[in-house]
Amino acid sequence: MAKYTIKVDNEKCIGCGACASECPDNWELKETGEGYKGKPNVAVLDNEEDYEKNKAAEAICPVGAITITKSK
Repeated sequence: MAKYTIKVDNEKCIGCGACASECPDNWELKETGEGYKGKPNVAVLDNEEDYEKNKAAEAICPVGAITITKSK
């Protein structure tokens, strides 16, 4: 089974919460020194169901701050 890694570009993230709305099982807004930012609770996914849910969060991000790639 493939594993996938989630990365968030904090420079791009505007803290809108779309990721947390789309995939509340894994995403939440967390306070940083720069305001709220979207953060995954689990950054390495190891099953297809979680991958699909998080891909929806990636797709809905209005600024493209989330990338999910296949781990090596």
